[in-house]
Amino acid sequence: MSQASSSTPPTGYRAVFRVREFRAVFAAHLLSLLGVVVSELALTVLVYDLTGSPLLSALTFALGLLPYVIGGTLFAGVADRYPARRVLVVCDLLCAACVAVMLVPATPVAGLLALRCLVAAIAPVFTGTRMAALTDILGDGDLYVLGRSLLRIVSQSAMLIGFGAGGALLTVLSPRGAITVTVVTFLCSAALLRLGTRDRPARTGSASATLLKESLSGARLILGDRRVRALLLLLWLPAMFVVAPEALAAPYVAETGAGPAALGLLLCAMAVGHVGAELFVGSVLRPRTRSRIVLPVAAVGLLPLVVYAVRPGLPLALAALALAGMGAAYVIGLDQWFVDAVPPELRGRAMTLLTAGLMTIQGAGMALAGLAAEFFPVHHVVAGSGIIGTVVSLLVVAEVRRTAPGHMSDTERRDGADRHVTSR
Repeated sequence: MSQASSSTPPTGYRAVFRVREFRAVFAAHLLSLLGVVVSELALTVLVYDLTGSPLLSALTFALGLLPYVIGGTLFAGVADRYPARRVLVVCDLLCAACVAVMLVPATPVAGLLALRCLVAAIAPVFTGTRMAALTDILGDGDLYVLGRSLLRIVSQSAMLIGFGAGGALLTVLSPRGAITVTVVTFLCSAALLRLGTRDRPARTGSASATLLKESLSGARLILGDRRVRALLLLLWLPAMFVVAPEALAAPYVAETGAGPAALGLLLCAMAVGHVGAELFVGSVLRPRTRSRIVLPVAAVGLLPLVVYAVRPGLPLALAALALAGMGAAYVIGLDQWFVDAVPPELRGRAMTLLTAGLMTIQGAGMALAGLAAEFFPVHHVVAGSGIIGTVVSLLVVAEVRRTAPGHMSDTERRDGADRHVTSR
């Protein structure tokens, strides 16, 4: 044993980065995510330049969310049927090919939007497969939870950095020139995953059922398990309500008369709170403590949005948004509960369904917030989201508590075991 290994082993995030395969996954995630954010911005500008239509330009962003439910439901079986490394590399190459076709000047606007949909449909399969593969790379204990946390932190940070980088690129490059960056990042991500991760066998060896049937049957098994369903709802439903202030940031700035700089600050505040809280919980709190705070934090995480009822000025609104972002730190402990509740042979499909549902329900939350703001003042809509979301969160928290292993009846445990057996 070397002198380094005989000393106190690294803990927290440092321990995760000591795993060589995770470093490759982390770098690939960072590259591809930055590329996607830049391409979203550049493609929106390109569509507007070609059509002059604000509707089609906005639709370009919306199409990044809507196909998630299709890809996550119909193609989820890919994540368990084929080796994870192969799925990840092929997904990256398919996305690179789609983006490359966007660069062709002859591609019509309808083609650009269709390609945007295809990339978005591939995304949940890629993300779900990667989440399941992390349990192979890091195990299904604390290292997995911290690895997931790091990827979330990168996602939040990339939104802030990526839009800034995209705006800077568009000052020196054409929209298609900026989109070229995405092709490169997808190819680099594929290379990192191909060369930096091990080739492991598929989770399910049988290919007797069609992919569609396997995907849908997996979704039925996952949603049919009361414990897993409750955990999914706790991951999904608070996210549906917390997006309201971001979706209505521009109307709120107009309502309060704040300047243009206020819009950028409002859009950044929640992400800053989320990243800060996630770093604190992942670095300072022990696994048992992270588990203990899941339900209390999930129950009250949306309450800061109620401050909007008094139409706060910029400083108070920023503080409320940062606190709401910090409330998402309960997800770190919830990740462990979720991976413990899902059988290994269903993890790929479960993670894909989780991703698809999360993106879809956030899109629905934004749409509902916008619809409500057509009839009510913006600050009342945001405050109402905090109140209704808290009530919904409390109901889901109660269900999660009822389905905890120590609270379920013998019959419920047997039913869950039967469902897991049929999935093999």
